[in-house]
Amino acid sequence: MSTTPQNGTTARQHAAAPAREEFRVPVPGGELAVSRWPADDPGAPVVLALHGITANGLSWARVAHHLAGRVTLVAPDLRGRGGSGTVPGPYGIAAHADDMAAVADVLGVGRVVLTGHSMGAFTAALTAVRHPHLPTGLLLVDGGVGFPVPTGLDPDELITAVLGPAMRRLSMTFPDREAYRAFWQSHPAFAGSWSPWLDDYVQRDLVGQEPELRSSCSLEAVRTDGVDQLGAQVSGAVHQLPLPALLLWAPRGLMDEAQGLYDEQRLAAAGLDPHRVRTQLVPDTNHYSILIGDEGARVVAQHLLAAAGVEATEEHGGTASG
Repeated sequence: MSTTPQNGTTARQHAAAPAREEFRVPVPGGELAVSRWPADDPGAPVVLALHGITANGLSWARVAHHLAGRVTLVAPDLRGRGGSGTVPGPYGIAAHADDMAAVADVLGVGRVVLTGHSMGAFTAALTAVRHPHLPTGLLLVDGGVGFPVPTGLDPDELITAVLGPAMRRLSMTFPDREAYRAFWQSHPAFAGSWSPWLDDYVQRDLVGQEPELRSSCSLEAVRTDGVDQLGAQVSGAVHQLPLPALLLWAPRGLMDEAQGLYDEQRLAAAGLDPHRVRTQLVPDTNHYSILIGDEGARVVAQHLLAAAGVEATEEHGGTASG
């Protein structure tokens, strides 16, 4: 395992955040690219953070900024995405869960706080079920709990119905990096949230050569993981957790629409054990800004510090609902 400091925009412009390191971890079929923001204290707790279905590990960069070196944050690019885009299948949430156990083993960090956003939350929950020795805490960010989906559709139609533009992007090409930046800056979910962290995250997704740059995400991986995420094994993991968890949820959706993935009624219908899974609304956020927006990242960081047993120096919002 080799480690390379990454002195990109985030590290240059925001000295409060530790410099990101990047290394590769062997898994069946290849090597995962892994980002790490180290703690000031080498003995500090470790957070293992999992990204969404068409994302990469740099989606956690703004959270790392707010953690400010009080814990070590480790964020792999899951197979089929980002720097792990060429790692082949088998895909599926169980494969990602086992990859995460391999990452923790290679790092030699022992137990970790597990967290995930969107599909990453489902992966974190299944990781906890399949590898119950691994987590000391579990934070789910706008994911991990099954939600209603349209019926009567084939798998591709079903995933497109749920993910919409996120799926269509995977078949698009872009003439240069500025065009890709403009594509994301026009996304309604990112209005008012653009930042150096977000720019680094979206630029990491690009592969290929101008004038035909494209997303690094494997369409096969996204299809496989998307269908698997909706299945009983994965959606049922949240009901079998070996430790208590907290779900942070956004009131608005993937396109900043008024209906988010969750609301009070959907969460009530999910039949969660309130002693096992607490839920907390993060006001004024959508599916993306709950992680990459400034206030959303502050709230996520606050709860990760609490899960790690590290005292936070600031108090931030959130409305308990369970």
